[in-house]
Amino acid sequence: MSDPATAIVWFRRDLRLTDNPALAAACARSRRIVALYVHAPGEDGDWRPGGASRWWLHHSLAQLERLLRSRGGALCLRAGDSLQVLQAVVRETSATAVYWNRLYDPTSVKRDARIKSALRGAGLECDSFNAALLAEPWELRTGQGGPYRVFTPFWRAGAARLDSLPRPLPPPEAVPAPSPAPRGLALEELGLRPRLRWDAGLEAAWTPGEDGALARVEAFVDTALGRYGEGRNRPDLPGTSRLSPYLHFGEVGPRQCLAAARAAVAERPAAQVSAEGFVRQLGWRDFAHHLLHHFPATPTAPLDARFDAFPWAPNAACLEAWQRGRTGYPLVDAGMRELWATGWMHNRVRMIAASLLTK
Repeated sequence: MSDPATAIVWFRRDLRLTDNPALAAACARSRRIVALYVHAPGEDGDWRPGGASRWWLHHSLAQLERLLRSRGGALCLRAGDSLQVLQAVVRETSATAVYWNRLYDPTSVKRDARIKSALRGAGLECDSFNAALLAEPWELRTGQGGPYRVFTPFWRAGAARLDSLPRPLPPPEAVPAPSPAPRGLALEELGLRPRLRWDAGLEAAWTPGEDGALARVEAFVDTALGRYGEGRNRPDLPGTSRLSPYLHFGEVGPRQCLAAARAAVAERPAAQVSAEGFVRQLGWRDFAHHLLHHFPATPTAPLDARFDAFPWAPNAACLEAWQRGRTGYPLVDAGMRELWATGWMHNRVRMIAASLLTK
């Protein structure tokens, strides 16, 4: 394989330096790195991010920018059609390679396939990697060769592969940017933060970015992991990992979480059962991606077609009461109000709130 002088790393939901295979490949194969983020919410179709996600993204990009700068790099922010932006940056920098980490929702898969085809057709080296999952959707198959529809056999197959997974990659020591670096937008120009500041609850509850993610992993394995088996079922206790947004934005990866849990068990063997329960939840996350990949209609249609005949009874007043935390069911209302204030709701409360809404 040739050694390209300049490579583009297209950041998406992988906003970290540690265990970032696309970034690691670029640093190993290239002398100069263009770290690029393209703001293209229209490409998410009906699933474009809401206000809380945009708030999180703003702060995560700000920290990614700082981390890259500390290693000699620079984050280039652009907005527009992803393929057109990538082609423009290729022309501006004479880049000969583009790397990214894979996404798995149907809309992104179609877009990324189109972009990879176009870039390779233009003679560019173009590679994608797994930074988001323990097992990619096509890696686990039933005995008949088809996809799984039930979690238990899926995880039986997935858990058997854990020992063979690669160790998390360290962050690169240097991410040398070209000189001059391509010009981009200022972060504020993306308009991610709310104009009317309703985000005080988010500010108080979270620290977006890779540093916040790693601190949350450390705090979890040091405190709640040992009693996770019981604690995760208690909404009144801080017994869950609270890693879901960090995993969503790729500020930490599941291999890092797995390694941290196993390191904790090595020091405290009594934590093994609870740690296995936590890793199983990472498996549930993989399973959701597995189903979405193999059954792409599931965001709008039931996996079990019998539910097409479910006797829905829409009620606008009840829906508004549910949304505002005014149903009269204290646990549901507390969860909905917590969600509004902090962007997060305990898993068990989520299940109850969703059950009330749907049934």
